[in-house]
Amino acid sequence: MIRRSIRPVAVAALAILALAVSVPAKAQVPFYIPLPGELAGQPGTLIRQEPVLGAPLGATATRILYRSRGLKGEPIAASGIAIAPVGPPPPGGRPVVVWAHPTTGVVPRCAPSLSLNFFHKVQGLLPMLQRGYVVVAPDYPGLGTAGPHPYLIGESEARAVLDAARAVARLPVGAGNRFVVWGHSQGGHAALYTGLLAHLYAPELQLVGVAAAAPATELGTLLRDDFKTAVGKILTAMTLWSWSRVFDAPIQDVVLSDEMPTASRLAEQCIETPFENLTAAMIEIPLQKKFLAVPDITRVEPWRSIMLRNTPGPLRRSLPLLMIQGTADTIVEPAVTEAYVERQCKAGGPVRFMLMPGIGHDPIARDMAPAAVQWMADRFAGAPPSDDCGR
Repeated sequence: MIRRSIRPVAVAALAILALAVSVPAKAQVPFYIPLPGELAGQPGTLIRQEPVLGAPLGATATRILYRSRGLKGEPIAASGIAIAPVGPPPPGGRPVVVWAHPTTGVVPRCAPSLSLNFFHKVQGLLPMLQRGYVVVAPDYPGLGTAGPHPYLIGESEARAVLDAARAVARLPVGAGNRFVVWGHSQGGHAALYTGLLAHLYAPELQLVGVAAAAPATELGTLLRDDFKTAVGKILTAMTLWSWSRVFDAPIQDVVLSDEMPTASRLAEQCIETPFENLTAAMIEIPLQKKFLAVPDITRVEPWRSIMLRNTPGPLRRSLPLLMIQGTADTIVEPAVTEAYVERQCKAGGPVRFMLMPGIGHDPIARDMAPAAVQWMADRFAGAPPSDDCGR
């Protein structure tokens, strides 16, 4: 997500430069483009792979292109990076962690696997590798591969996660079929939907836990609250741009015609680096005066129905859940996460809920990664899950 704290001096010094070099969506990198006939095959099978330089010491990294399924069941390609410890795996294979990333953008060039500092983005990577886990980080459909990216669409995210877990087992890294999904923000949304769909979409895999930091849960509340802020307008523009293309929703009915070019420019930005965040923040400035043609996007169809369809319900009772939330988060409100935890508790599932004082949205996954990795280790070890329901 976008950092809110941009120093005024930096803004003054870089504003013109940021606007001057902002770039539209670029053509795809050849690795991510499947050739005719390459999409045929079972979801989770590999199309191609290539080594990636810069992996942590004692580990190897592989960029993968694998088969998945789109929202209509059509064959698509998805991409990501797998990181694994070197050396022989234990009997039964290495445990797998699927890292579901936060928002990076909605156009192909915003794929995390294209990032020059990719290994710093996977929160908890080093302790996971030290414990002998294989880590695979999917980009989600439409990032790296052909767009548009179905932003905050749970089924799309979950299929990419589950097929990544399948695909990594086909690499010579000793991955087993037991896995945890660990995600932040948009990735927390992906993690929850993975928990909802795993037993239906990939029953041969054994999901032993779901870990989510500041997840997007109530999409209507998220967009309604975030629209009040500059960061929220950027995320709203990306959401509307994505959904208008994925679902053919009439964006012209809800965005003022004069502001459509600005909204489109925002949707073409990536928001992974401080410079990219600054660029998006400068482009967003006109939307602070006017943007939407309706007072509440969450009450207008078909946007309302899309939001409701992609608001996750409770997980199965047998599936342990770790929820992490910072009290200083102004993008995902703590009360919204607490409300989801309450629903999960009422459904009877074990929930470990960590509400962390003073931590904001961006640093929560980084700061709490050690605790999350320990929780994962307990799940892989078969320890009884701790449960904060009723406390």
